[in-house]
Amino acid sequence: MKKLISGTVLFVLISFAAQSISHFGINADHYSTIPFMRKEPIFILGILTMIIQGFVLSHLFILFSKNDFTVKNGALFGLIITALFVSYPALVEPAKYIVPSVSSWILVEGTVGIFQFTIYGIVLSLTFSKLKS
Repeated sequence: MKKLISGTVLFVLISFAAQSISHFGINADHYSTIPFMRKEPIFILGILTMIIQGFVLSHLFILFSKNDFTVKNGALFGLIITALFVSYPALVEPAKYIVPSVSSWILVEGTVGIFQFTIYGIVLSLTFSKLKS
């Protein structure tokens, strides 16, 4: 249970940091041009989503890694979940919604997603290896 809680907390912290830096810092101009963005986001829904995702991903990582918590396994897991989680916002959203630039959208969402989930996989693996001993 300690791994699941630790992994969930890590996911919330890493996701919040990556997405906050992207949305309110590095890519603020990009997001300010999106016509369907809320001026005042409902943060509790985002946090609840991160808690659910972090719990599920922590459990999946335990199954995926088979208790071999290496940086390589963490990075590979991060890239696999990137393909799952980032393909929707990076590719489907600009196909469904009017965005200022499809290529810019794919670049921003893809880059942030790759960074967020790969870092999460690596840090998760390092944390789980410490909890194992």
